[in-house]
Amino acid sequence: MVDQRSDRTRRHLMRMVVQGILQGISAGLLARISQAHAADKMTLQQAEYQDKPQGIYSCAMCTLFEPPKSCKVVEGEVSKYGWCKVFALAD
Repeated sequence: MVDQRSDRTRRHLMRMVVQGILQGISAGLLARISQAHAADKMTLQQAEYQDKPQGIYSCAMCTLFEPPKSCKVVEGEVSKYGWCKVFALAD
């Protein structure tokens, strides 16, 4: 009788330990994912951004441009008249 009770207690303890570990792992993964999202955008320098168009192409024509002054992949403010190396013309 005592052995059965100790087995239940041991199983309960093991479940609690495993649940704690899994919660810790998931919290760590969420922290890494949010850090990765913050680091997803490149700097203006990395994108070789310029405040003037490249020929007839400008940020206003790019699928990554988010009016009025943002970009999905470049951090900071960008002008709709600017251009960078990640320019993606809409089909």
